[in-house]
Amino acid sequence: MEFLSEVNLGQEYFINSQQLEDKIRNLLPSQGGAGAGFDLSASTQIIPVIDVTESAEGSNLRQDLQTALDFNVTAYNVSGSTDTVLINNTGYWRFFGFMSNTHANAGGVSTMQINDGTTSKVLIQGKTAIEVTGAGYIPSIPYDFIVKLTAGDSVLATASGGSYILRNIGVAKQIASIDGTLT
Repeated sequence: MEFLSEVNLGQEYFINSQQLEDKIRNLLPSQGGAGAGFDLSASTQIIPVIDVTESAEGSNLRQDLQTALDFNVTAYNVSGSTDTVLINNTGYWRFFGFMSNTHANAGGVSTMQINDGTTSKVLIQGKTAIEVTGAGYIPSIPYDFIVKLTAGDSVLATASGGSYILRNIGVAKQIASIDGTLT
């Protein structure tokens, strides 16, 4: 029977970095951040790391699948109106759809905005650039974006101009609560 006389476990190095130690103390107070000193070390030995973050957070779905549309969407079809509130509940919301604009004169504008109760900011906008005769649509503008709404915030669909028809057809789905918990 033959025995190995030497086992290579790698070399270990100690790291002296106040910045790294402070970060560990802040992130892991139960691991010595509350008082007792500790040493940071590195090793030449390869140790596999398995990321179980998704499982620990309660989700085994890929991130893109967590924002999938399903039966629990809020559908909207806004046409010929101004300042229509689409969503005013807190959380993270995915908006998916398209907008187009029919306007008898140049300058008609269709927008989606976020409003905090006082001020609005444009999220997406479509504008009739040339005068059209009859019912000519500008090309549709597709959109797919996520909005964070805090207390008092809302998403509005808005149209302006002389004679306009805002067509904003889509769905909104809450993908997470305001604290980031997936819905």
